[in-house]
Amino acid sequence: MQLDSPPAPSSPSILETLPAPNLPTQDCPRRVRMDLDLLMLAIESLDVAGSEALLKVSEQLGLQSVIPGRVKLWRIRSTNPMRRQNQRDPLAIAEAKALTIVICFLAKRLSVLMRQLLLGYQQLSDKQLSLDHHFRLADYLQRFRSLFRSRMNPQRAGVIAYSTDEKLNELAISLLTRLLFCTGTQGPQRLWSSLFDGEVV
Repeated sequence: MQLDSPPAPSSPSILETLPAPNLPTQDCPRRVRMDLDLLMLAIESLDVAGSEALLKVSEQLGLQSVIPGRVKLWRIRSTNPMRRQNQRDPLAIAEAKALTIVICFLAKRLSVLMRQLLLGYQQLSDKQLSLDHHFRLADYLQRFRSLFRSRMNPQRAGVIAYSTDEKLNELAISLLTRLLFCTGTQGPQRLWSSLFDGEVV
């Protein structure tokens, strides 16, 4: 008697809120892998518990089948070619969707803080004052620089471009702007679309 094999687990329904990009393969392009990891790095720089929050939110949103734990999250993030310990495994579309949704969920939680930091940055820039005059902003920038330098491979061309504090500060601010961009009602869809801008065929 032949037994039927159990059905393959279906993808979490929340992933269906993001359209499938028109790509030649089901793997994400290099720039998408870099962008998602850097956005998560910015979240970790905003919130010292950000790394743990990424896992908790993925569980709350029912994404355990895609991100089942800490090791899987590390492997997914290590598909970023800028990393010191880069995984050559591809980043699947379902994994990128899950990260996008988690990032937007956490960004919404941090939206008030991000607005304060960006306002402070604009005010200091207008007055041509050092960013150290804003304690919370300076703390975010210092944490971002530290995390970036500890995790990214300084020999990679994409990392060499951020060899100075000034360049890393500019990157950190641009990531804040992107995170704030995806805090609205259509946040995940907007971020998802921006990730593949210029990549679709």
